[in-house]
Amino acid sequence: MRTMIVLLVAIFATFNDSMTFACDIQTNVVVILCDDLGIGDVQCFNSKLGKIRTPSIDRIASQGMRFVDAHSASSVCTPTRYGLLTGRYAWRTKLQSGVVQGFQPCLISPKRSTLQDVLRANGFHTAIIGKWHLNMRFLDPEDGVTELNGRDFKFTPPVGARSPDGPIDRGFDYFYGIHHARSAKAMIEQDQVIRHDNVVNLLPALEQKSIEYIKRRSRDSKPFFLYVPLSSPHTPIVPTQKWKGASGLGDYADFVLQTDDVIGNIVDCLDAEGLGENTLLIVTSDNGCSRQAKISQLKKAGHDVSAGFRGSKADIWEGGHRVPFVLRWPSKVTPNTECDQTICLNDIFATVAECVGFDTPANSCQDSVSFAAALSGKKIESTRNGIVHHSISGHFAYRHKDWKLILARGSGGWSSPTEEQVSDSSHRAQLYQLTADPSEITNLIAVRPKVYENILKFLEHDVERGRSTDGPDSKNDIEKIEIWK
Repeated sequence: MRTMIVLLVAIFATFNDSMTFACDIQTNVVVILCDDLGIGDVQCFNSKLGKIRTPSIDRIASQGMRFVDAHSASSVCTPTRYGLLTGRYAWRTKLQSGVVQGFQPCLISPKRSTLQDVLRANGFHTAIIGKWHLNMRFLDPEDGVTELNGRDFKFTPPVGARSPDGPIDRGFDYFYGIHHARSAKAMIEQDQVIRHDNVVNLLPALEQKSIEYIKRRSRDSKPFFLYVPLSSPHTPIVPTQKWKGASGLGDYADFVLQTDDVIGNIVDCLDAEGLGENTLLIVTSDNGCSRQAKISQLKKAGHDVSAGFRGSKADIWEGGHRVPFVLRWPSKVTPNTECDQTICLNDIFATVAECVGFDTPANSCQDSVSFAAALSGKKIESTRNGIVHHSISGHFAYRHKDWKLILARGSGGWSSPTEEQVSDSSHRAQLYQLTADPSEITNLIAVRPKVYENILKFLEHDVERGRSTDGPDSKNDIEKIEIWK
């Protein structure tokens, strides 16, 4: 009998250790996604070259974990949002470059599993408060049948217009926000445009609605997933009067200060309602800082939006897609810790699923690897060879360990030199060893041909298989994806 008890105790101990992050159903998940916030705009990622104060995000990092090698799935907006919610690269869809403009069918197929689908199926209430930017159609408010043409409304649908394929038709129980920056005046709740507003009121409204939602959920025993894709510090850069001039560095820096304060107030509400201890909280950005921030002027004032990395939003270089990423989970993650392993925002899907103890559906998460092991200081067991990067113009890059192969001659985006500015005699591709050359200055493509060939094969393989992780081959949504532009 005693032998049996010892055996049972040993089995339980082994099981308990292997399920470190499989928590009870009361764990909540909050993901706050900033819009165009550069890695250098957050003080705890840029102590030497940063002049903007971000006490709220810094505090979250000190209470949890800071990821210093985190990447958005693209260097622009829509593809990153698609990847975060589906665990799949957006270039596997018809969107091969740029972003969507609204008034079109949703980029997420109704048949595709999403993070919110999985959580809702397992008892979570799901909400999105913020910027959707994954396309949604609008029906005429008069007859409710005729589909509106976006060009007739300058991207802003009329009050009363309804969407048949917006967030609440893609796994969310509640939606409040906008489609994208150009339609920022049209405030949408659930599936209906409820009013037109001044854009300066948008960020305060998202803060208020997020806090109201958290307070409502605190009175319910059901766990929740709150996705807050903020509209800032993206254009229009409109800090409220309270924040105007607060940074001494211009409107963009003021808007970053306001964004940081909004994040702090949302997190303070979580804690005040007694939800902070067992809430998995992630704060990050969809891509690097935009040139609309007047990057050169900020640099003259001593602030580098990309923290020394080359490039910014839209580019294939690191500044386009290496993003600030902090995670707090007081009941599970040791405070003030750091992870230097490479992750992608696509990985949020698989990670959240593992952390709350749910399996991902078949034919989902084709490009998502759980980094749950890293939360306890362990090595991420990845089944993929590397991470794919993508620029606004559709140029590809591939990160394999500390090597990065870029299939472009220039930035692949907005920074100089662009593809058109690079001489025809330049090499067709770029190869950098990031540990030795984080600023991507010395192109090794001519001296390391074997590395180039191996990484190119990894990229070709991941594109052709329809997935970059282990599992049955999947299908891309289009027949042929061109990796060379």
